[in-house]
Amino acid sequence: MIKLLIATRNPGKLREYRELLADLPVILTSLAQEGLTLEVEEEGASYAENARLKAIAYARASGLVTLADDSGLEVEALGGEPGLHSARYEGKASDEERYRLLLRRLKDVPWERRRARFCCAIAIATPEGEVHTAEGMCEGFIAYEPKGKYGFGYDPVFYVPEYGKTMAELPPAVKNRISHRARAARKAKGIIKRLHDFR
Repeated sequence: MIKLLIATRNPGKLREYRELLADLPVILTSLAQEGLTLEVEEEGASYAENARLKAIAYARASGLVTLADDSGLEVEALGGEPGLHSARYEGKASDEERYRLLLRRLKDVPWERRRARFCCAIAIATPEGEVHTAEGMCEGFIAYEPKGKYGFGYDPVFYVPEYGKTMAELPPAVKNRISHRARAARKAKGIIKRLHDFR
């Protein structure tokens, strides 16, 4: 059984990956569990590039097969912002400060122009330098006000039309079926299974 390092310091992401990958024949571990303090700059020009940079660096540092992701929120009325800068929108701010800034910027924007999408790219790297990527997307709108107690990040303001609720109002089991991360993780599971079979 291989040990798979989930390369994130975001507790919400780590929790979701533990749930999304629970049925795989792997042992999941984290940066904290492995004592890794390395910080990797996200200098790529796409989510996939950033995910690859992190996966390769942490796989080399740990000697473990490593999963890293990069994700972001793209809002149509803002020309695709915050996009690659979603986690650093407003600098070192809290999740709430970031989505409040987003709501302020969309204050007078009508519903039909509040279309948005969550994007996620996952990279899986081996210590030997083999890298595979998978991507997922979830379409929705930016709500007028935050709602819900689940999730993290922009979930309270991301409205999912099929459910008539924000992502933060959906129970984790539902989010983990429809989210951008869930969709990318479903593809990534096939990659992890193949790597496991060859080791």
